[in-house]
Amino acid sequence: MIIQAMRSIVFYLVFFIHTIPLAIVVGLMSRLTPGARDQGKAIAMYWGRANLFFLRWIVGIRTKVSGAENIPGGGCIIGAKHQSDWDIFAILPHTEEPAFIAKKELLDIPLFGWAARWINTISVDRKKGKDALPLMMEEARAALARGYRVVIFPEGTRRAPLDEPAYRSGIVKMYRALDVPVVPVALTSGLYWGRNSLVLWPGTARAKFLPPIMPGLAADEFLATLTNAIETETNRMVLEDAREGLARPISPRLREALARLETQIGDKL
Repeated sequence: MIIQAMRSIVFYLVFFIHTIPLAIVVGLMSRLTPGARDQGKAIAMYWGRANLFFLRWIVGIRTKVSGAENIPGGGCIIGAKHQSDWDIFAILPHTEEPAFIAKKELLDIPLFGWAARWINTISVDRKKGKDALPLMMEEARAALARGYRVVIFPEGTRRAPLDEPAYRSGIVKMYRALDVPVVPVALTSGLYWGRNSLVLWPGTARAKFLPPIMPGLAADEFLATLTNAIETETNRMVLEDAREGLARPISPRLREALARLETQIGDKL
């Protein structure tokens, strides 16, 4: 525990020492050389790969991503489970032209926010209430028209493995309004980088792009299809990882949830 905590501290130090200068560089590039967006995007891709490297060699979190062949060509929406910041690093290399949806508060940070907006991050201003979604939709529609993949975390925040899902209506409205495929993503990163834990645990975090949900479904049918796809595969993957053994301490809550899951689907694995 103590050794892993020290390794985690080293990772966080390296992460911030590495991220802050890159944010400054890309933020300044966005203002001084706005025509060099491709170079800014290349730096962002490097940042994601570098963080996966640091996770692997400092704290022992390996990365495995499968199912990228399920991402259709052209514009689409990628709707991913969200358990840790690893999710961003792991999804980023497979998006080609990503447009992540993020809280406006993050984009208001000087330099970092400039950099994020420059490389197509779409803002959500939750303070605007019901007016937030139309504004986000307008930005998403423009990104899709340019062939970008819009990346959204449908639950809106990180959730611990096997927590009760809480999908929001935003992705349903996007699906109905934008008329493009939605690619669900299941993952297990929260087993290794916990939502409320400062300690990162070794193991292989996995993400899986699932077959796309094509346009045309009714809102309720789409939400049920999306939820079932992500949750069923995420639960299966989490149980597989738990069966192989986890280095992290297992809380009573997670232990109970794993026991229930073993009863429900254990014989199907």
